[in-house]
Amino acid sequence: MTNALLDSPAESLFTLSAKEKSETARIAEELRSVSNEVDSGSWVAAARSAWEELPVELRRRIREFRRHSGTGGALLVRGLPVGVDALGPTPTVDGSVQRTTSGPSALLLMTACGLGDPVAFRAEKSGALVQDVVPVPGREEFQGNAGSVDLMMHNENAFHGHRPDYVMLLCLRPDHEKVAGLTTSSIREALPLLSAEARDSLARPEFATLPPPSFGSSGGSTSEHAVLTGSSDDPEIRIDFAATEGLTTAASAALTELSSALVRVSHTTRMRAGDLAIVDNRVSLHGRTAFRPRYDGQDRWLQRTFVVKDLKRSRHMRPHDGYVLTR
Repeated sequence: MTNALLDSPAESLFTLSAKEKSETARIAEELRSVSNEVDSGSWVAAARSAWEELPVELRRRIREFRRHSGTGGALLVRGLPVGVDALGPTPTVDGSVQRTTSGPSALLLMTACGLGDPVAFRAEKSGALVQDVVPVPGREEFQGNAGSVDLMMHNENAFHGHRPDYVMLLCLRPDHEKVAGLTTSSIREALPLLSAEARDSLARPEFATLPPPSFGSSGGSTSEHAVLTGSSDDPEIRIDFAATEGLTTAASAALTELSSALVRVSHTTRMRAGDLAIVDNRVSLHGRTAFRPRYDGQDRWLQRTFVVKDLKRSRHMRPHDGYVLTR
């Protein structure tokens, strides 16, 4: 594995200057003071307006990423003002979310509005727009955000017909040893490594994907689907290696070949406080390397928000034209 998020700055890394960081902190604080409720429609509307006030170069890089996410399908924004000195203890409760407005939640919601619209799923993390990604005692082996073992690579909510277009992960606090790595892998880089037979098989609807454990028993079932869809030269990918199975012998063999190719082109970065990773969920998979939590209030703490480009497509699942999908 390489550290492409760090080693390819022209495509995948943008670092705020001291002036840009200060200006972003001011705008985030002004937005935070507008409301106490992260999930209110009025605060999302305020975040959409505040986005337009962010530093020009930051907005330009995110707009460019929205148009084309590059060969790696991920962007790392470094140096965001997350207020490290003012952070409280890392949460340890399963299902922890951010309901009260804060500087980090303002950063996430403003960026979400620059990429499209924030969304959440009622069955996951109680439909909160800003969710904590933290280790939970007793859940170390869990294949999800509460665990601390290696997290298998996946597209977020791959089972869902309205899965997010982007996943945003904002690091508030790294793990103690600073060994936990965000792993990403893009189909754009893996595609040339696949045989013609594997490509053909992956494009057929011979796969099934179960909901992730975080959805509990409310996630519903999946219909048969293809793993690769769209343009044969630049396909979208839909897979969760912990939950997707091939329904034929050829499909299973293609999954094995795909897994090997994605591992060969995968990239890992150890996120610092103030790093925001934006993953193109239609092009790139993501996962996490293992780390050892101490449960002392200073463990790894990320916050997560999902984004869709076209909110209208899921209107029938969102009561009152809100931001939470109910199924």
